[in-house]
Amino acid sequence: MGAKPKTKRPVRKRPETLRLRTMSPGFTVNDLERSMRWYCDVVGFTLEDRWEREGRVVGVRLKAGQASLALSQDDWAKGRDRTKGEGFSINCSTVQDVDELAASIKARGGQLASEPATMPWGARSFALVDPDGFRLTISSLS
Repeated sequence: MGAKPKTKRPVRKRPETLRLRTMSPGFTVNDLERSMRWYCDVVGFTLEDRWEREGRVVGVRLKAGQASLALSQDDWAKGRDRTKGEGFSINCSTVQDVDELAASIKARGGQLASEPATMPWGARSFALVDPDGFRLTISSLS
């Protein structure tokens, strides 16, 4: 057996455009413990890391498959009445059955912002909103 021939890398534009491998959003939340419980116990994330300052948890990184999400406790420096989550949405894709995921989230006490539906481009998706108003849309890979 011979060695596999090397495939040529494509010629990149100059200056080269940004090519990310992952992206991990971070949300500043009103009540870190409540948000951690919602993301882990209701949605199904797992705790990957936690950050403490002076004996208090001030932030966490949550994991769901290859995706991660950072949550940090609001320090209220910008005021207690500031709105969070408006005009912002995270689109998540999965190979899991989204109808089963939606049903399991509802069985654990979660409320969906929209029920699973087939989109015009073929993906099946549903949406939910976290305790601070951040919207997540979970879709099947199409």
